[in-house]
Amino acid sequence: MTKIGLISDTHGWLDPACAKYFSDCDEIWHAGDIGVIAIADELKGKKIFKAVYGNIDGYDVRSEYSEILEWYCEEVKVLMVHIGGYPPKYNSSSKKMILNIKPQLFISGHSHILKIMYDAAHACLHMNPGAAGKHGWHLMRTIIRFTIDGKEIKDCEVIELGKR
Repeated sequence: MTKIGLISDTHGWLDPACAKYFSDCDEIWHAGDIGVIAIADELKGKKIFKAVYGNIDGYDVRSEYSEILEWYCEEVKVLMVHIGGYPPKYNSSSKKMILNIKPQLFISGHSHILKIMYDAAHACLHMNPGAAGKHGWHLMRTIIRFTIDGKEIKDCEVIELGKR
């Protein structure tokens, strides 16, 4: 069983409350727009850390993280990109990847809109944790915690960090 903390769109600012909410997580995943490499370094700590870069990320972040990440967490195939869209309105590159890779979990950020929705057409759960940073038009800063147990994705929690 793997407990995951999912975050996106920090835009160079990390809420200190994230440390508390992610303390019992085994892994932390960041869906892009990290802002500065120091945020990624802080989130790494002693956790397994996976991240993709976003459209606002500079060379420091882009030199360490890729645009697309594909891996297995236990028995769940995961695909993470920053700009991906959502079911059924994926952008064209994400739709092609979903058709080719066939993930069970597709994660994106960018929109600053929290979404957790199942795509029956592709047998895939989509997650966008919204935005955890202060920059953007979102009203509430959010992150997600969930568990992967074998093939099962469960115990999903949306955490509101406070108003932007």
